[in-house]
Amino acid sequence: MISNLVHRLKRPVGAAFVGAITTFAFAPYQIWSLAFFSVAALLLLIHGQSVKKAAWIGYAWGLGQFITGISWVHVSIDSFGGMPKIASVFLMALLVGYLSIYSALFAGSLNRFAPQNNRTRFFIVAPALWLICDWLRGWVMTGFPWLWLGYSQIDSPLSSFAPLGGVELITLLVVISAAAISYAILCKHWLTLVIPAVILATGFGLKGMNWVTLNPDGATKVALIQGNVAQELKWVPSQRWPTIMKYVDLTRQNWDADIIIWPEAAIPAFEFEISSFLSNLDSNAKANHSAIITGVVNQDNQRRFYNSILSLGETNYGSYSYDLEKRYHKHHLLPFGEFVPFEAILRPIAPFFNLPMSSFSSGDFIQSNIDANGKQLAPALCYEIIFGEQVRQNITDQTDFILTLSNDAWFGRSIGPLQHMEIARMRALEFGKPVIRSTNNGVTAVTDDKGNITAEIPQFETGVLRANITPTIGQTPYHGYGSWPLYLWVAFCAIIGWRMRKYTQET
Repeated sequence: MISNLVHRLKRPVGAAFVGAITTFAFAPYQIWSLAFFSVAALLLLIHGQSVKKAAWIGYAWGLGQFITGISWVHVSIDSFGGMPKIASVFLMALLVGYLSIYSALFAGSLNRFAPQNNRTRFFIVAPALWLICDWLRGWVMTGFPWLWLGYSQIDSPLSSFAPLGGVELITLLVVISAAAISYAILCKHWLTLVIPAVILATGFGLKGMNWVTLNPDGATKVALIQGNVAQELKWVPSQRWPTIMKYVDLTRQNWDADIIIWPEAAIPAFEFEISSFLSNLDSNAKANHSAIITGVVNQDNQRRFYNSILSLGETNYGSYSYDLEKRYHKHHLLPFGEFVPFEAILRPIAPFFNLPMSSFSSGDFIQSNIDANGKQLAPALCYEIIFGEQVRQNITDQTDFILTLSNDAWFGRSIGPLQHMEIARMRALEFGKPVIRSTNNGVTAVTDDKGNITAEIPQFETGVLRANITPTIGQTPYHGYGSWPLYLWVAFCAIIGWRMRKYTQET
């Protein structure tokens, strides 16, 4: 009996191990080739298995990936949630268990709808199903498109495909390459290995393509203030003004910058509580011909809270006034951090669900760019930078830069902030726009239009990042068309797969 159990667990345990290895394909390790190996191994492990067994193997693969890949989530729950250890572990287990459903759905569906080990299964159905499952994970319950395989390729030859079809096209190419590897091993068709070789070679060839044009006349001097304020002290009332003055002092030393940027919720107070201070700051910025952008928390007349971005000084908004119409309000809120699903049930359970500012309201999906010293910045607050379609629709022909403000102090010295920066780099590459990322304690950095980090300062230190950034003119194909061509292709593949399956059954 024991030996039989061990035999049955071999594949799921192997899948969990392979899934865990996938984490090393992402930042900070960035061994991008492991993404190919991991998916190829999963396809081999579900070969010849029943639909139910394949689903369990896929679920185990997901458990391995997310236990290791999003371990940083537990840091915030454990450090700031006010829960007993066992409760925080249980909550983390629920999250990982939920996310693993999508890899189970992929594996089970593949063996259900494409049981034959032919080319259609590997090169048509498997890639299409993978993208469908990724899309569902990025949409259901507001979505969590973290660790999409394409992000792991930001420093690989496949990154050159980002301006054409975004991170999803890169994910598709990873899965096709992995499918070719597994097909070659199973069927001994070694010539199939030409497929990943051609894909990688094409990526190398696209490296020299310039989809947008640099605009040196628009070069801008920025100063990003990294306050490095401890998360446990941020909202302590006695620390309000010491925190604010810390940012003010660092700002005064950098008035020569065109734009000075503070991170998400840098001001630990509601805007209406410090309007006089902000009015004075606005006047000082104007006197120095500079602009200040900062994250701030707002409340409207109906007592709805917003996580917002405010622009002061040299802007087209005129003199400072408490006008919420002239703010960017975060649209895509973080579940449990900024709003609590099923809050009537969950809030009484634990202090974690009553964290400060955990009842925000959403701003509009599309909002005006932020104006600062004549520059237009497409904003994405913290978590929003992972939603490529939202960023795409907020970039206009006038947009100079992508701006993302964040506070990753919730996640300590984990890999989370480094993965977050990796995602921000992908947005720059997809849209051909430099990304400015200002954070409380790192990663504070600036990228060029190809997603390369051109300037950054160390994490967990108080400092100012000064950089000259050159905007671009033009539009990448992905900016123009988004993911629709890709998903039309997925729909086409689904039809072909269904027709082939029906033909196989009839014959």
